[in-house]
Amino acid sequence: MADIDPKYLSDAAHFPDGHAAGIEIPRHAADVSTIVRNASTILPIGAQSSLTGGATPMGETILSTEKLARILDIGARSITVEAGASIAAMQEALAAHGAWFPAAPTWPGAFAGGVVATNAAGAATFKYGSVRAWIEGLVVVLANGHELAIARGDHVAAGRTLRVPAGDHDLVVPIPTYRMPDVVKRSAGYHAAPDMDLIDLFVGSEGTLGVITQVTFRTISPEPTTAFALVPCRSEGDALALVADLRRASIETWRARDPNGIDAAAIEHMDRRSIEILQEDGADRRHQVSFPPSTELALLIQLELKAGTTASDAFDQVESFASCAVDGPLVRFCRLLNVHHLLDDTELAVPGDHRRAGQLIAIREAVPAGVNQRVGRAQREVDSRIAKTAADMIVPFDRFDEMMRVYRDGFGVRGLDFAVWGHVSDGNVHPNVLPRSYRDVEQGKAAILEFGREVARLGGCPLAEHGVGRNLVKQALLRGLYDDGGIAEMRAVKQALDPDWKLAPGVIFPR
Repeated sequence: MADIDPKYLSDAAHFPDGHAAGIEIPRHAADVSTIVRNASTILPIGAQSSLTGGATPMGETILSTEKLARILDIGARSITVEAGASIAAMQEALAAHGAWFPAAPTWPGAFAGGVVATNAAGAATFKYGSVRAWIEGLVVVLANGHELAIARGDHVAAGRTLRVPAGDHDLVVPIPTYRMPDVVKRSAGYHAAPDMDLIDLFVGSEGTLGVITQVTFRTISPEPTTAFALVPCRSEGDALALVADLRRASIETWRARDPNGIDAAAIEHMDRRSIEILQEDGADRRHQVSFPPSTELALLIQLELKAGTTASDAFDQVESFASCAVDGPLVRFCRLLNVHHLLDDTELAVPGDHRRAGQLIAIREAVPAGVNQRVGRAQREVDSRIAKTAADMIVPFDRFDEMMRVYRDGFGVRGLDFAVWGHVSDGNVHPNVLPRSYRDVEQGKAAILEFGREVARLGGCPLAEHGVGRNLVKQALLRGLYDDGGIAEMRAVKQALDPDWKLAPGVIFPR
């Protein structure tokens, strides 16, 4: 076989030493069964945006879904796509029908299959939840090559067992007995719940139980009207006080269905080091954003407004917030910012100003891009063993400030350079080490294991939205969460569906 393009041998985690037996890039979903049947081991990959090494091959045959990118059907409340369709392509197709997929992950380049395989979540999980609840149907190729088409509700567990049609017979899968953390984001091994739906077994299984070739997502219509606000804050305390009030106001808006209430679907967080990265890379100038010198933390808030709200309506609300001449979401939002003494430095991208909204969103996305570039550069120039060293943890919001102290203390005592950003509205942010040496990577790993224990103590989950993959630290966090008995139960699920360990061996847990 011809040499494999190096782009297929690593993912966004910069996991080292990727190598493959070969690569298959099917153009038709029907070909996947034959590929799986004939291979000794298979690693399904999509956009290769994995932050866990889960899309880095370790000797398997790569099965890339990049050519399986068709939009197959758009219904009244659903969209059916092949696994390689990007979230951006889905949203564009839905927009032409006046619809929208609200549970999209933060990065629009992610592929549908990977989103399902990791139970992806993103900025708007606070309002819409993770992707699991939005999946209505799957087509999955099992390890024996059988193509399994399932719709939600078709196959439900009887007690603690699931029967999985596998051609001329059913496979009996035991449902693990461990209790999963009760948080809004969770990508921590195999889903387990009494009377669970078969679809949920494959959601979050990271390609280890089947190759997803087609997905049907539930959608909503119409797409909401949105505004974005960039709010520089002088301290973390100021920021968290505002977030707490925004969360309370938004939840009350949803409960009361108040058309004039504050409706913050997402609140993103960037700490001081994240802002420095933007400035070092020139991303702030490129996207025409400036932060006051006193900024210690910035929030990017996505506000949903009444359908049909225009830029003129938005300006009227902002300009009259103090006079009480009109009421509306932006009036109440401005009043809240004023109470917190944050109004003067806030920038608002009003409905219809897609250019400015895009720039504010790009600022948020430039933070992880800048960190990943630094990790890759250190790997090339300093030590090839350097890899992404980051946590993806979630706690109930009322414990968030405690979690942040744990992060700062754990990294600080080890002398590490680090940045923290993410989805503060969910209590889920991503502390990342900026490695200057391989020792920093090792020290970072030790810190993250410590964080996992503390997050569990605070009622959270140490594996929120990126999955486990091949990352040994994340696999250790999974063991710490469920203990060895829980991992043994996961292995029993794997053994029932893939007795030869053909699919993504070494992902989530070793054999």
